Amino acid sequence: MVREHNIGRAIFYMAVAMTLLPCLNASAKYLGHSYSTVEIVWARYAGHFAYMVIAFFPRRGPRLFYTSRPWIQVLRSALLVSSTGIYFTALHYTDLPTAAAISFSAPFMITGLSGVMLGERVGPRRWAAVGVGFLGALIILRPGSGAVQLASFLVLISAACNALYQLLTRSLSARDSAETSNTYIAVVGFVLTSLAVPFFWRTPGSLVDLLLFVGLGIFGGFGHYFIVKAFEWGPAAVIAPLNYGQLIGTVIIGYFAFAEWPDLWTWTGAAVIIVSGLYIFYRERRVQRLARRAEATI
Repeated sequence: MVREHNIGRAIFYMAVAMTLLPCLNASAKYLGHSYSTVEIVWARYAGHFAYMVIAFFPRRGPRLFYTSRPWIQVLRSALLVSSTGIYFTALHYTDLPTAAAISFSAPFMITGLSGVMLGERVGPRRWAAVGVGFLGALIILRPGSGAVQLASFLVLISAACNALYQLLTRSLSARDSAETSNTYIAVVGFVLTSLAVPFFWRTPGSLVDLLLFVGLGIFGGFGHYFIVKAFEWGPAAVIAPLNYGQLIGTVIIGYFAFAEWPDLWTWTGAAVIIVSGLYIFYRERRVQRLARRAEATI
């Protein structure tokens, strides 16, 4: 379904998502000191599953699960589950702002893989931006210096899984609704983690822990739902750069909740990554505009 753009609504949806996702990561980091990653990821997708079914199944019925590419939906969902599990594991050893900054390397991976997976042409300027962006990640990681935990490299693996997930999401966006795509994420994530969670289960020991476990589903489920809704109402070139808004919330929560503050290397690397990412978005927007002009003149 093609909609007319409503930039104000798209930005609002994205702003809500950028508020929810730092809360998700902070909750996972806090719980990670006492509970297994498997249980935390299970709670994230169990809550997501419950909220999606309660919110959309009464209105959509079985049509909620209809998709033109079921195996791609399953694959993309499994990739996101993998990305989530790896990222939550890394958070146990890595500062929130550092992990968030490194995760912003996903757009560069998307650009590099889009030519292979989606047949998109990637010009030399965008390839240069990809290289500069990865340099920013290396500034943060400082391999060989011993300044950053080796677990921070797990964030790069998580970003790679997330990049593949986003590419598959892009390929399905014109065929399946946001509700269907998000429901598949919840179902696949819930089923996969439910198979493993009995071996790692620990009953929440306090009301705070229980509330945070419940919050995982709210923050994660609705955070990703609002991102998809934002892309439905606004062009990707305008909406995608707003992903970097996560860093603001992450730094604030990291400072007040965990007494974490990014060092100069992290700020520098994050700045390089963000500038390179914004340039990639600018180039994609320019290329799309030129392509539309060329079609109009035919």
